[in-house]
Amino acid sequence: MSDLTEIPNIGPATARALIAAGIPDSAALRGIGAHEAYRRLLMAGERPHFIGYYVLHMGLQGRSWNDCKGAEKGDLRARFDALVAEVRGVPLSGIEAELDRIGLGNSSTSRKKS
Repeated sequence: MSDLTEIPNIGPATARALIAAGIPDSAALRGIGAHEAYRRLLMAGERPHFIGYYVLHMGLQGRSWNDCKGAEKGDLRARFDALVAEVRGVPLSGIEAELDRIGLGNSSTSRKKS
């Protein structure tokens, strides 16, 4: 396992997801930052979840996940929503496109529930 779990709020499952998204260790994560790391997670197929987004931000600051409140949380929510909208604009390919075509994929209408 990588040293990603040494960052506050990052457990084994998140570490595995980050590694699968091409972020192998804490140095790489710190180098690209939470926003770009979350973009890569989404591009690798992770479902968008706001808590996961701000957990990364708090962890890289050495803060507890539940320390995110008020205006800071509002700002992060706006950035998260913009990121998700941006990533959803990326066309699907391969099996994802075919599943979406027949109504079994993560089309924009089904993704809005996330």
